[in-house]
Amino acid sequence: MRVFTAILLIFLVLLQYRLWFGKNSVPDYLILQENVVRQLNANEKLQQRNKLLYADTDDLKLGLEAIEERARNELGMIKEGETFFRLIPKENSAGFNSYRNDNQG
Repeated sequence: MRVFTAILLIFLVLLQYRLWFGKNSVPDYLILQENVVRQLNANEKLQQRNKLLYADTDDLKLGLEAIEERARNELGMIKEGETFFRLIPKENSAGFNSYRNDNQG
């Protein structure tokens, strides 16, 4: 009976070793779970980006407004008959005035 118990105990220890330290063990499983969560988050972000890209392509296919907006913003194009005004923000006035005074004198 003692031999049978010893064999069962050795078998149990070997199974426990494989469970905790072997291939496809509990720590490996936990690492894989973290990787799955991380990948799901990345997939969700990519799906949102894809939705925006699909919306952009639909706008470009269906209407001229999106094409005009892209042409104005990205290519700097202007429609015929339009007047283009470029507003440059004023820098600090002391530095600007001293520069003008140096060049005028």
